[in-house]
Amino acid sequence: MRGFQAGTWKPGKSRDLVASAYSMRAKGKTPIIAEIKPKIFGRPMSPEEVAGYANLYAENGACAISVLTEPTHFMGSLENVGIARETGLPVLRKDFIFDESQFREVQADLVLLIASLDTDLVRFIDHARSQGMEPMVEVHTMEELDSVLKTNAKIIGINNRNLKTLQVDLGTFERLAPVAKDASVFLVAESGVHSREDARRMIDAGADALLVGTALMERPEWLGDLNRL
Repeated sequence: MRGFQAGTWKPGKSRDLVASAYSMRAKGKTPIIAEIKPKIFGRPMSPEEVAGYANLYAENGACAISVLTEPTHFMGSLENVGIARETGLPVLRKDFIFDESQFREVQADLVLLIASLDTDLVRFIDHARSQGMEPMVEVHTMEELDSVLKTNAKIIGINNRNLKTLQVDLGTFERLAPVAKDASVFLVAESGVHSREDARRMIDAGADALLVGTALMERPEWLGDLNRL
């Protein structure tokens, strides 16, 4: 990869997911955050593989790229964020963020904060922005959503996957979305989109963007069809 070293970056202006998504909507396309998810292969991905997926996603109309960086369970790496950013699209770093030092590990445009991890979300949201990254705060329950809506989070992801049971229920988004939409946040539907019908269901329920991982890792060319609902 050209010129990237983890830990050497300085905070700067992030690329705007919301603007990118609205630009896609203006073109009549569904905003898709396409994910690079090495665990699908059962091994870490090479830099060339990451670049190949990132470029396919960009060429097929993704509004942003999500990159899993957790190495133990998800086989990701910090380097993959830098590779994905070379496409020019906004890049979301997905990991388990427990400590402020993690915000300085790599430059991304957005960073995932998970409400169920019971961290100080107010402090972490502010710290993420001070490091040039917009937080996307993930919730799964109404209790978590109520808590996040008391912060100044602008982007909320509703994860249809229960992180405790790993079961996926698209009804989770449908139950929580009306409350989130009333708060005028940008809303991302996460997990469980494996068909055009699933995608339409989430858009109809109020999603401003869809985060799709497994289905696109298995068939990245599907993105071109998916964002033309």
